[in-house]
Amino acid sequence: MSKEITVFLPYNEDDFTRVSIKKFSQSRLVDKVFLLSPEKVQNNFKDAEIIYSNNLSGASTIRLLREKTKTEFIFLLLKDVMLMQGQNCLERFLEIAQNTEAGLVYSDFYENQSGKLIPHPLIDYQYGSLRDDFDFGKALFISTDMLKNYEPDKAFNAAGFYDLRLFISRSSSIVRIPEFLYTVSGAPGKNKNDEHFDYVDPKNRSVQNEMEQAATNHLKKINAYLEPNFQFVSFDDYSFSFEASVIIPVKNRVKTIADAVNSVLNQKTNFSFNLIVIDNHSNDGTSDILKNISRKDERLIHLIPEQNDLGIGGCWNEALNHKNCGRFSVQLDSDDIYKDEKTLQKIIDTFNKEKCAMVIGSYIITDFNLNEIPPGLIDHREWTKKNGRNNALRINGLGAPRAYYTPVLRQIRVPNVSYGEDYAVGLAVSRNFLIGRIYEPIYICRRWDGNSDASLSIEKQNLNNIYKDRIRTFEILARQKMNSSKKNF
Repeated sequence: MSKEITVFLPYNEDDFTRVSIKKFSQSRLVDKVFLLSPEKVQNNFKDAEIIYSNNLSGASTIRLLREKTKTEFIFLLLKDVMLMQGQNCLERFLEIAQNTEAGLVYSDFYENQSGKLIPHPLIDYQYGSLRDDFDFGKALFISTDMLKNYEPDKAFNAAGFYDLRLFISRSSSIVRIPEFLYTVSGAPGKNKNDEHFDYVDPKNRSVQNEMEQAATNHLKKINAYLEPNFQFVSFDDYSFSFEASVIIPVKNRVKTIADAVNSVLNQKTNFSFNLIVIDNHSNDGTSDILKNISRKDERLIHLIPEQNDLGIGGCWNEALNHKNCGRFSVQLDSDDIYKDEKTLQKIIDTFNKEKCAMVIGSYIITDFNLNEIPPGLIDHREWTKKNGRNNALRINGLGAPRAYYTPVLRQIRVPNVSYGEDYAVGLAVSRNFLIGRIYEPIYICRRWDGNSDASLSIEKQNLNNIYKDRIRTFEILARQKMNSSKKNF
């Protein structure tokens, strides 16, 4: 068997790297082993060559890979972790890559945690897997032809590999091997909540600008990019008994529902509003609390749906179609609260000022007792009127609280799921309409053990990510259809 693979590993001066180099270099499939270093260092490894790149995520590194590779494929370790090949690891990567003619192949893997092997299954790449944090694991197997045909943007210091991946997705296929082909250990730990909000951290703004540019270029090349032209919204086309309705879906939130409800009923506005709580068959005392409050304040409409198969999205549809639903529908989760009594007024004022079909605010993350916790304020300042609805396909969320012009949302309908329904609606609204933003904090988002997104298993995280990627797939196809219709008009 000929030598088909060039291996690239992060430089590390340790015994494990020495062992890893030896095992790769002894493989009958490997031509050469290179170590990527962000600084110039002395080479103490006889079986590997060190190549220097001051920016391992940038376009310059991709050009180095292309220059150094003389084989059909490269095996690239993405993170500075200790990697141990499983049985027939390289053989399996090579076989699948050659048989499928894929441009990029990745696999499931194990994590070694104190001697215990923890499975880390991944998910399949699909058309809508645009997010730059898509989990490929720790290693990529890339066709050298893809490197040769790709021309990296010299300006990309951080988005080089993201842009390469998007290029491969347009030019070839990206294939996951649902087998645990290697084991890693020594990966640095990180708070998952912090990681989730990396893209809105101001210190990462320059990185995110690059990622946005790469994603926007990709959307243009696949005919899914939308120009900043929006449909006109007339708020006088329909009559409503109430100007606004706050909508709270709830199930078993006895500890927090009263706080949420009272934060709504304490709002000070110059318009009429009500509160529609869809009580999804609670059995922990939540229903009793709602009944007691509704007896004292007729603005609270407490509804228990007939159906028992409703997710959060289905509860929203129940509220939207209620006869007393207001002109504007405003979100509040059952364990969160509005920041002060001016929140609702600020939201409706934004609708009237910007003539938009949806408004999204900013929020502060706190613990259960309302003490602010990292990362604190989430304001999504990366959103721009010019390109927000395109960049929305790259990121994982749009912010909170979310509010809608009710007739538009009734036409779209909310998916009957309990994760990603808000993201799906936001993308659908942005396809045609302007979304207004409030960058000051108007919402308090609690993080506590009772949250539905607390301590999710890798399997549940995968299901959530598959769904959001599928939503992106649907949205990209819809935008391509819309663009094609405009061209043919």
